[in-house]
Amino acid sequence: MARKKSKTMLSAFSIILILIFGLGILSHLLPDAQFVGEEIVNGSGTVGASLADILMAPILGFEDAVDVAIFVMVLGGFLAIINRTGALETGIKVLVQKLKGKETLLIPILMFIFSIGGTTYGMLEETVGFYVLLAATMMAAGMDPLVGSAVVLLGAGSGVLGSTINPFATGAAISALPEGATVNQGLIILIATFLWLTTLGISIFFVMRYAKKVQKDKGSTFLSLREQKAAEKKFGGYASKAEKEVKLTTSQKITLILFALTFIIMVIGFIPWGEFNITFFDSFTGWLTGSSLGNWWFYEAALWFLVMAIIIGIVNKMGEKGIVDAFVDGADDMVGVVLVIAVARGASVLMGITYLDNYIIYNAAEFLSTLPEVVFVPLNYILHIVLSVLVPSSSGLATLSTPIIGPLSAQLGYSTEVSVMTMVSANGLVNLITPTCGAIMGGLALAKVEYSTWFRWALKVVITIAVINILILSVFSLVL
Repeated sequence: MARKKSKTMLSAFSIILILIFGLGILSHLLPDAQFVGEEIVNGSGTVGASLADILMAPILGFEDAVDVAIFVMVLGGFLAIINRTGALETGIKVLVQKLKGKETLLIPILMFIFSIGGTTYGMLEETVGFYVLLAATMMAAGMDPLVGSAVVLLGAGSGVLGSTINPFATGAAISALPEGATVNQGLIILIATFLWLTTLGISIFFVMRYAKKVQKDKGSTFLSLREQKAAEKKFGGYASKAEKEVKLTTSQKITLILFALTFIIMVIGFIPWGEFNITFFDSFTGWLTGSSLGNWWFYEAALWFLVMAIIIGIVNKMGEKGIVDAFVDGADDMVGVVLVIAVARGASVLMGITYLDNYIIYNAAEFLSTLPEVVFVPLNYILHIVLSVLVPSSSGLATLSTPIIGPLSAQLGYSTEVSVMTMVSANGLVNLITPTCGAIMGGLALAKVEYSTWFRWALKVVITIAVINILILSVFSLVL
């Protein structure tokens, strides 16, 4: 069994590059786009990608992902300084010792917390920094890094899939509806809550079942031998022996408090408080980055992590050279992660260049208009699964799809609210497994889990979620 698992699989880079070349070829197989002046006739066709377009797509993806790339590299420097202090490693050992066989209780608690971030403000890319922490924690608790990755990705992803008030998904979709189109926000929140909690429940069930199996028998792990060796090398030091009592020093306790504070402030900074008419942070929190908490994005978060890395280094008396050396080494370790995130953006870049996204959505909408309601919802969901692989951004997909599908649903007498949540949930589903999502590829790389391993493990979870999603949306469509 072990020998079978050690089979060489395609790397994340190869998978994404094959997808980009496939999109380039597809753009030549479809009808040519028609233009009136410089404006494309919607749905008329595509512009065939040149070889240069295909080859440049991953490079332009770097430009498109520069904010995330900078954040990830600074995060790497921050984590390296934390690791030099020994606080995180010791803290995880202490936590595992205190749980004493109840480590799996962490799974539903953490997944629920991550899901709240997902449903309220779309916490997904921001979770990249948690993969290392959770991979190390689960490894120390006798599980594997795949469990840690699943806790972060399925936890936050469940919330994003059932976005109740997430301005980057539900908010963007509602805003993209044409003038005159109306939706009942209360109904949207109700549908989203059903999707969020059922998806979270399914995810917790699968993660808990796998975690207990691995904890009981290490041979049950989905990780290949190569991944197991990489995980042992990266996280093996976190393993806590029950007979060896460990304690935190005073400086390590202070470091962990600062570590937690860093992530808490980052999360507060990303939540768009203004969207919820909360202006508490506006007047006094912009002095450090120039943007108040609630208006942060990756540049502001990168600065915050840089400042906290320096403060933690000073607290631990690392000295100027120690701080700089540790930070540079940590940033260097993130180069592979940054490359994966950038190349993943290349698929979306090529979609825009060739107008392939435009062609698919307009022609699919025309086909959907001929269908009865009982099949409209499932096929609309499947359509947005396809689109989400190509356009993983929730706000980008909302801008592309909702102005067309929303009015079409209303025109056919179907629920616009269900149509909006079909787009949101299908996009959220795909972002649990697609290689074009930078958060997945970057996070898995940090946790030392190969994408092919994640795909094989998560596929049955995703299919189960998709079936339940379609049933919930179909019921709401028939009732409303």
